[in-house]
Amino acid sequence: MPSFTVKVKWGKELFKDVELNTDEEPMLFRAQLFALTGVQPDRQKIMLKGMTLKTESWDNVKLKDGTTLLMMGSKEEDIAQVPAERTKFVEDMTESELATALEMPAGLTNLGNTCYMNATVQCLKTVPELTDGLRQFKSGYGTEGGYGQAVTAALRDLYASMENVASVPPIIMLNVLHTAFPRFAERGEQGGFVQQDANECWTQLLIMLQQKLAAKQEKTADGQVVASKYTSLIDQYFVGEFSSELKCVESEDEPLTTSTETFLQLSCFISQDVKYLHTGLKLRLQEQLTKRSATLDRDAAYTKTNRISRLPAYLAVQLVRFFYKEKEGVNAKVLKDVKFPMMLDTYDLCSEDLQKRLVPMRTKFKAWEDVKAETARAPTKGGQVQPTKEDVSYLPFSFEDDPGSNNSGYYELQAVLTHQGRSSSSGHYVGWARLASGWVKFDDDNVTAVTEEDILKLSGGGDWHCAYVLLYGPRRLPEAALAPPAAEAAGEPAAAPAEGMQH
Repeated sequence: MPSFTVKVKWGKELFKDVELNTDEEPMLFRAQLFALTGVQPDRQKIMLKGMTLKTESWDNVKLKDGTTLLMMGSKEEDIAQVPAERTKFVEDMTESELATALEMPAGLTNLGNTCYMNATVQCLKTVPELTDGLRQFKSGYGTEGGYGQAVTAALRDLYASMENVASVPPIIMLNVLHTAFPRFAERGEQGGFVQQDANECWTQLLIMLQQKLAAKQEKTADGQVVASKYTSLIDQYFVGEFSSELKCVESEDEPLTTSTETFLQLSCFISQDVKYLHTGLKLRLQEQLTKRSATLDRDAAYTKTNRISRLPAYLAVQLVRFFYKEKEGVNAKVLKDVKFPMMLDTYDLCSEDLQKRLVPMRTKFKAWEDVKAETARAPTKGGQVQPTKEDVSYLPFSFEDDPGSNNSGYYELQAVLTHQGRSSSSGHYVGWARLASGWVKFDDDNVTAVTEEDILKLSGGGDWHCAYVLLYGPRRLPEAALAPPAAEAAGEPAAAPAEGMQH
């Protein structure tokens, strides 16, 4: 592979050990220099011994390891200072001004039907264990470790470049994605990139990361390192398990067969009877199929029953909204309204063994809810300072012997990937994420604050944004849940429950 390590001289700066691969378009190299210098690719002039690098090919340059390239070009000029204006209040601000005032996170530039990738990247960025794992990943863009290495490095650098800026053009990420998955680089009749399926991008990104991101080392309360049975961070935090039973309905003599299967996301198929996410998930747990029966020596009907035997910390749910229309040759969309909860309880989707393991943490959650209900009814005393969210410590959300799992069955919605349009190969994808400051809408590089009410309107039913992928994270229980109520701790009797209140 024609890959080189070169030096780049830019003004007084000298960048050493810059990777350059002539199998890639020069734009990828320019994007790397943009990440290093802040000079936009179209403002870069790159020269070698009097020859200027072309934008579309490497034809006119001869390279070897250690070659020094000269780059000329300057950053965008700062906007001229204007006289100070009078104070503008929040209610008088435009959406753009409000985003700036609230210090919105970075958006991603749409590079031509790349909203499917932008929305996926923004949703996955809400997982702190994933972003931490990427920061610790040290390999470069070389594909000697497979495409998984290049994709992982590209996502790591993209997330790093999104700190303290308003918008980022994800040029390297797009080029690497196109190299790893050429179908995403498909172009239309006009020469531009065609729209792609965001859920396919989501799945393929996680499969690439699964190959390269090492599992996180967790510690117990007394500081002991818990050995993980997983080698991959994705397996640890995103992959769940089914315990499956297969029964031939045409033969009582044929024994029941059991197996274990893994899943990267749950699927909610949308039929006429499915009005709520939970209904669709339950229906999916049992399916009818036809297969060869060794007992009957012919094809026979079977019932396959799945129960979740391992819950991952982060649960992705795809609402299966697209189906192939052969006549039109498109993936048509199911617009039906399917309500989804902000808090998801998966207890009745689990196997009996897992349900038993979930009970202790669920009991603690119930006790905490009771305490909060009592506190809400009791008169408050002045002068008490409530801890801020940053001050709150939480109990582990995983089983001690399985870091990265969910030990309660309770989840909170933390990201939604939506689609607007009538086909997966057209329309527009948007990411919506719950951050510490509240819910945010990532419409490419247009980032705005939204409300929980806005999120609940994404359930479908028309041409507005429809939820396509939901990302649920573990519901967290404060350590204070284990402490006795303040009144009891002070030796006072707890407040009597209100009349009619049952415990």
